[in-house]
Amino acid sequence: MLVLLFKNFIRSKGTKIGLIFLLLIGFISLLTGKQFQEKQNQNITEAAVYQKEHIARNAAFHKDEVGLLLYYVKFSLVNKTFPVNSLAIGQRDVNPSIQSVTIRGLEAQKYDAELNNPNNLLSGNIDFSFVLIYLFPLLIIAFTYNIISEEKESGTWKIVATQTGNTFFYIVKLFYIRILSLMALFSLLLFTAVLVLNIPLDGAFFAFFGLGILYILFWFAVCFFIVSLQKNSNFNAVILLTIWLFFIIILPAAINTYIVNKYPVPEALELTVKQRNAYHEKWDMDKKITMDKFYAHYPQFKSYSLPEAEFSWLWYYAMQQAGDDDSAKQSNELAAKLVQRNEASQFIALFIPTLHTQIQLNEIAKSDLGNQLLFLKETKDFHEKLRLYFYPKIFDNAPVDQENWSKFKVETFSDKSEISFAKAFLPLFIFNLLLIGFGWRNFKRNVFS
Repeated sequence: MLVLLFKNFIRSKGTKIGLIFLLLIGFISLLTGKQFQEKQNQNITEAAVYQKEHIARNAAFHKDEVGLLLYYVKFSLVNKTFPVNSLAIGQRDVNPSIQSVTIRGLEAQKYDAELNNPNNLLSGNIDFSFVLIYLFPLLIIAFTYNIISEEKESGTWKIVATQTGNTFFYIVKLFYIRILSLMALFSLLLFTAVLVLNIPLDGAFFAFFGLGILYILFWFAVCFFIVSLQKNSNFNAVILLTIWLFFIIILPAAINTYIVNKYPVPEALELTVKQRNAYHEKWDMDKKITMDKFYAHYPQFKSYSLPEAEFSWLWYYAMQQAGDDDSAKQSNELAAKLVQRNEASQFIALFIPTLHTQIQLNEIAKSDLGNQLLFLKETKDFHEKLRLYFYPKIFDNAPVDQENWSKFKVETFSDKSEISFAKAFLPLFIFNLLLIGFGWRNFKRNVFS
């Protein structure tokens, strides 16, 4: 029976076209991921080469003052890109994966980003998560919306019901064939990604795979429930497409609007301006005020007294530090609001399977907002480490040629956040059970006629 049902299903031109189309789009998404991966690797390689040449060139040119040298020299920190990130690019296309900073004021540098075409950012990347979230449900709807109604409308359902001992199990078999076909397509694409993108078969990969399976089953469960109402094909198609539109576009947009208004954040540009204004106004202030604030922040440097000269690097970097200190309130407020946004979106997404899947895929791939916040925190710690290392050398006016500048390599931040399988899988599992349960009840209530 299953073999005959499968042959009948796969023989349809619409089925072949749908599967081939999704397969081609899936391969295109993998190529997009490959391009993203190569670009990230190229940027990291170029950053390492550039930093080495950049430091050597400036050290050769600014031989007399280490304070002047460090005004120009930048040091880079890389947010490690895991191979699975190529499947769900997430926020990595808008937030930089490399931060290059001097030891001057951090707030004016922290939110620097790469120049990108805004039209490209608006449309986004057709990565594999896009294909899974947006396109797989459409093919599932196309395969299942008329799974019973077509038989009824053509007048052959009574024959099927007569020849089949249990009509419910017959319907289950019809769904099983379609589920198996989509699962096979999904698995083929994902294991092709393993070869093309060099993705290791680790916990992140299997979490991604399991979440994708549950998401596909969710949409089959939705279709199962709608079909169980036993309406005509037109009704099923319209209501399923409406559900797709609601879950995929309308609801996420509404939730985003709510979160943006609920947790308004100060603009990064505003924070940068605040830091720069706080720094520039120090030029016209009593130097003692600036130095007192600096010594309060770094009491270990109180032994360095301010020279009588009109300008000193001690005073200059104290002004830079004061700019960061004066904008610290806004900086902490921005970080706190972003954390609130992330937590609120994750909580709300628990009740919206499509949004939950998208957020979890990005979280598994380390391309979510949480990863970006951790990277910004690591950038702050990285910047502080550089300051504490170089401040004594600047204040002592240490000879430039006595420093081993070649030891300063590009550093890498690796997000060690653990993947919670329960958090990723449980909401979808519960939704699937509920929809299948309600659908089963509807089928049992109705008389197949």
